[in-house]
Amino acid sequence: MASNDSSMLSGKHALVTGGARGIGLGIAVALARAGARVSIVSRSAVTGGNAEGASFTRAQADVSNEDDVRTAFARCRAINGPVEVLVNNSGISDSSPLTRTSKSLFDRIIATNLTGTFLCAREAVQDMVLARFGRILNVASIAGLYGAPYISAYCASKHGVIGLTRAVAAEFDGTGITSNALCPGYTETEMMHQAISKIVKHTGASEASARATLAEMNPEGRIATVEEVADAALALICSPKTGVALVIPGGEEQ
Repeated sequence: MASNDSSMLSGKHALVTGGARGIGLGIAVALARAGARVSIVSRSAVTGGNAEGASFTRAQADVSNEDDVRTAFARCRAINGPVEVLVNNSGISDSSPLTRTSKSLFDRIIATNLTGTFLCAREAVQDMVLARFGRILNVASIAGLYGAPYISAYCASKHGVIGLTRAVAAEFDGTGITSNALCPGYTETEMMHQAISKIVKHTGASEASARATLAEMNPEGRIATVEEVADAALALICSPKTGVALVIPGGEEQ
């Protein structure tokens, strides 16, 4: 996907959930470097406002909790103004055969990955409607486009995120508000390293073999980097397109 002019982000308030590490932090840094005023909302309490040379406003919230979301957004608005760009990146994952997937595990993954995306989008879009401008980017996954064994709850949550993305895009089409989904494959993050450890533990495979297995499941047969995912996120945020699900690596739009 070709890059768009990121100067449109200068001075805009961009709020990133799950922005304390990994893909979320990478996107937050890219937004800050493009001139946005960046707020990070994360489940864990993170002290300090700087990371990788960028300055952030921080708020703590469990995105599956309606009151937490409202409180965190109010704090971020008080410092940076109305939310003009929202990146829904908060997410959790776990793997288990369907027959051993408990309802509590299923509910917990849906609550964070899907309900949290809904709650944050609903909160942010109120500002965007008033401004007649807004960018909503939901970090989904290639697991939101295809099925995969042992991650039924995660697949269901990410398919739901893409459906929600497209519903919001349709509802606000023509208003100046766009809604798109980013669908990374396995990316060089702590979450991927945990997946590798789990494969090694349960199969006896070597770490190199486990990594190769995950790479083969990705488009282009390689592990994505946080930097390329962040670059794709920035391009999609700056694009006038809406309702797009962009696969990374590879840049295929669905």
